[in-house]
Amino acid sequence: MSLGILRLFKLLFVFLLLQNLYADDHNFDFDFIKKGKEDKNTLLIIGGIQGDEPGGFMAASLITTHYKIKKGSVWIVPNLNFYSIIKRNRGPFGDMNRKFAKISSTDPDYDSIQRIKEYITSDEVKLVLNLHDGSGFYREKHIDRLHSPLRWGQSAIVDQESIDTKYYGNLSEIAEQVCASINKNLITSHHHYKVKNTNTRLGDKEMEKTLTYFSINNKKAAFANEASKSLPLHERTYYHLLAIEKYMDIMGIEYERYFPLEPMAVRNVIDNDIYISFYDEKIQLPLSEIRSNLRYFPIKKDGSLEFSPSNPLLTVIKKGDGYAIHYGNRRLAVLTPDYLEHESIDENIDVTIDGKDFTVPLGSIINVDKNFKIKPIKDLRVNVIGFVHNKNDEAGVTVNKNRLQKRFSIDKSGKIFRVEFYKKDKFAGMVLVNFDKNSNTTARVSSFNKNYKSSTNSL
Repeated sequence: MSLGILRLFKLLFVFLLLQNLYADDHNFDFDFIKKGKEDKNTLLIIGGIQGDEPGGFMAASLITTHYKIKKGSVWIVPNLNFYSIIKRNRGPFGDMNRKFAKISSTDPDYDSIQRIKEYITSDEVKLVLNLHDGSGFYREKHIDRLHSPLRWGQSAIVDQESIDTKYYGNLSEIAEQVCASINKNLITSHHHYKVKNTNTRLGDKEMEKTLTYFSINNKKAAFANEASKSLPLHERTYYHLLAIEKYMDIMGIEYERYFPLEPMAVRNVIDNDIYISFYDEKIQLPLSEIRSNLRYFPIKKDGSLEFSPSNPLLTVIKKGDGYAIHYGNRRLAVLTPDYLEHESIDENIDVTIDGKDFTVPLGSIINVDKNFKIKPIKDLRVNVIGFVHNKNDEAGVTVNKNRLQKRFSIDKSGKIFRVEFYKKDKFAGMVLVNFDKNSNTTARVSSFNKNYKSSTNSL
């Protein structure tokens, strides 16, 4: 067999393998989220075109969950290449940002490319912002390997000085304004931003294939913002948010942010403000400290799993015998299923918490200091996971924190425990009991991120 034919067989094998993995995992369509009041002056923000650049897609997702658009219109695609994000690489089917000039209809990225092109060319969109994490630190003159004209990090990218369009055509001038604004808020002076003009039209064949060049050829002002891959995730995200806010200011878009724009505050919302709910919110999981494996998790007997995420970067993937919860590049936990019949009920739960009586819906997270007691409910059996007791039904029993075995908690700190409810042998719902009095994990997914309408997904 010739070397050329052998190489062709290898390429075909890899392509088929990727196709099978893609089909088995999930349908990774990207999210398209509209915020504000639609108008003809819309900003389109795109993150996640390359899955190994988490600063960009994390910043885009935070615009969906932690910002309110008070005036103007913002469209966000936080996870354009979601499969690439899950796989933590630049693109399982090749670099998606090199497919805008030409793409085969058989390419696995074809549908995503055609769909994002429709949004870019929409009449409403006047400015397109593509978020990237780039290598090193862009400098106009060579300093060393990481600081040179060949690097991309910490730069505002334009394809040319300007375009002939009615809206925001002065590309370089706008990019200079953005850099100046970011440079007033640097973590350290070493992180300063510069404008990088790729002069694409002068013969840069690679850049001719990109999303931003497609945009400007369709008379849309387009920019890329690059945060350095040399920085930790929360700092990259911080710089992207500074850039996004300046572009919104330039466009006259008014917004409200639900956290201070400081690096450690950004880290906090990335790591802690994440929840997922299952089965019409009958189960809710806070994910910031979740254990890597939750055993005997109540999954419907037919294997179906409906879930609603608090963030568009959250999803669940069926893998072998488990269900993996992914958050962007991170796999947070695997649910090992206990396949059960589920019973749909609409009961509220009466509970005594530290001597005071409360009524809470199924799916709630309740904060407890010392002890709690679930009051008996007709036809429902209570099972406190991790509580050693000689009764089959633990309703009416006072449960003290020191009687719970930490290894059965859902969190790594051993402070949050499951209380499950059954109607005969059918699972009816769950309440979480949180013994960390310093936390604030009582939010529900439906109300937590008021500005991101989470969709219900199913496996």
